[in-house]
Amino acid sequence: MDIIRYDANRFTDIPDYPFAEKWLEIDLGEGHRGQMHYLDEGAKDAPPVLLFHGEPSWSFLYRKMIPILVDAGFRCLAPDLIGFGKSDKPDDQSFYTYARHVDWLEQWREAVVPQEAGLFCQDWGGLLGLRMVGNAPERFAFVVASNTFLPTGGTPSPAFLAWREFAKTSPDFKIGELLQRATFTERSAAEVMAYDAPFPDEPSKAGARAFPQLVPVEDGMAGIEENKLAWENLAAFDKPFLTLFGADDPVTGGLGNTLASRIKGAQGQAHDILSGCGHFCQEDRPVDLSQGIIEMAKKAGFLD
Repeated sequence: MDIIRYDANRFTDIPDYPFAEKWLEIDLGEGHRGQMHYLDEGAKDAPPVLLFHGEPSWSFLYRKMIPILVDAGFRCLAPDLIGFGKSDKPDDQSFYTYARHVDWLEQWREAVVPQEAGLFCQDWGGLLGLRMVGNAPERFAFVVASNTFLPTGGTPSPAFLAWREFAKTSPDFKIGELLQRATFTERSAAEVMAYDAPFPDEPSKAGARAFPQLVPVEDGMAGIEENKLAWENLAAFDKPFLTLFGADDPVTGGLGNTLASRIKGAQGQAHDILSGCGHFCQEDRPVDLSQGIIEMAKKAGFLD
């Protein structure tokens, strides 16, 4: 297996992304080590908020939210998951597992921001982040979740099954175009290019192709038992928990209501289904999402 390093030349014209590169070497497993890229914006002594992206995006997705949150008084930390963005990319799809993604992200958190933090998570950012909340609820001050869930098997939706099959078999797996189709608002040519930048060739897309196959939406899949165990603490999580889902996302459907109904800290919060908002809500409604984070942090006493 080869581990692909990012090509800096492909990132020279990324729009609205003036953030400094940060790097952490982590143990990938089986004797491999890799570089995880992340953003760390705002005062280092400010209350931290973790911004977790999903499939097949990267920290570029948070470029509109980070300035708002920093102005509000946060320290914003946005990692690129292994296989995405500027982070290293093992080129073997079978190397990627749910358990490894959790481990890689927990290594990053332990090294970079071990103290209590807020969390915003979307898509696979929630499958990872909500698992982490369930595993260690005391390390999270509040949560805002969008277009995500913590699945424990069952029956997957037709929309998800179609997406999983497309990611696995399509010979034309163009990441920028996928982001374009899954947002309500129009992306510019430069933005589409920015989402294509991490993926110069087919081997670099191994992580992006693997992710949909790892979602434990059918009984017997890896990760179900761990998620069931995490749900015990997640359901009892009594700190502020807000769901802000996109009305125009065909994949996550009513999962926002399901999350809100199962988690103690979600009771009485101003949950919303945002109009004009697709799967990649950070592109469509960044101000509303940022305001939700600010409000939950204040409710938690985490932000003045």
